[in-house]
Amino acid sequence: MTTYGYARISRPSQSIARQIRNIKNEYPSAVIIQEAYTGTKMDRPHWNKLYSKAKNGDVIVFDSVSRMSRNADEGVKCYFDLYERGITLVFLKEKYIDTEVYAENLKDKIELQGTDEDEIFKGLNNYFRKLAEKQIRIAFDQAEKEVSDLRQRTKEGIETARINGKQIGQRPGRTLIIKKKKPAKEIILKNSKTFGGSLSDTDCMKLSGLSRATYYKYKAELKKEWAL
Repeated sequence: MTTYGYARISRPSQSIARQIRNIKNEYPSAVIIQEAYTGTKMDRPHWNKLYSKAKNGDVIVFDSVSRMSRNADEGVKCYFDLYERGITLVFLKEKYIDTEVYAENLKDKIELQGTDEDEIFKGLNNYFRKLAEKQIRIAFDQAEKEVSDLRQRTKEGIETARINGKQIGQRPGRTLIIKKKKPAKEIILKNSKTFGGSLSDTDCMKLSGLSRATYYKYKAELKKEWAL
C-alpha cells in the first residue's frame, strides 16, 4: 500500500507549498505528486499517471476536493471509479466525503428483522446510500461554483477599483493608493497567484494600488512570513 499526496496549482507562478505542508502534516510519509495545470480539464499528465497506476489498498490525499477536479461531473466520475478499484480517497478540508466515510454510509442503517417490514427497511437503507452519493456530488458542485464565483468577484473588484480611481480625480490609468500596509498585504495574500489567488502580479498591483517597488517589497515580506 502506498500513500500519495496530490497537490495542484492552476498556474506555475502560484505556490504549491501550502498544500504540501497540509498533506505532510497529517501524512508525513506520503509520496507527493504535484503539478501546475488548469483544474477545468482532466488531462493533467501527473494526475493521469497516478490515476492509472494507483492500485487496491493505495491512499490518495488531497488538500481539498477542488484539487482533484473543479469540474463536478468528471470529479464525481473519478471519485467512484477510484472507490470501486479499492483506492482510499482523503480530502483534508472535506472529511465528510472521504471514501471511508462513504463506505460506512453504504452499510445498512437498519437491520432487517425477517418480517414483512423488511421491504420498508430495505427502502430506507437504499435512501441512506443515495443520500451519501448526493453529498459527494454536492461537494464537487460547490468546488466548481467557488472557482466561478472567485473569478467573478475578482473581475468586479478590479472594475470597482478602476471606477473609484476615476471618481477621486485620478488621471486615466492611475490606480487607487492604499496607504496602510496591512490592508495592502491582505489584498496581495488573498489575490496573488503566488499565494493561491487568481491574479497576476500586474492585476494584483492594480487592485492594491501599490507602486511596483512597494508591491514587490510587500510580496517579499509575505513570502518570508509564509515560508514560501
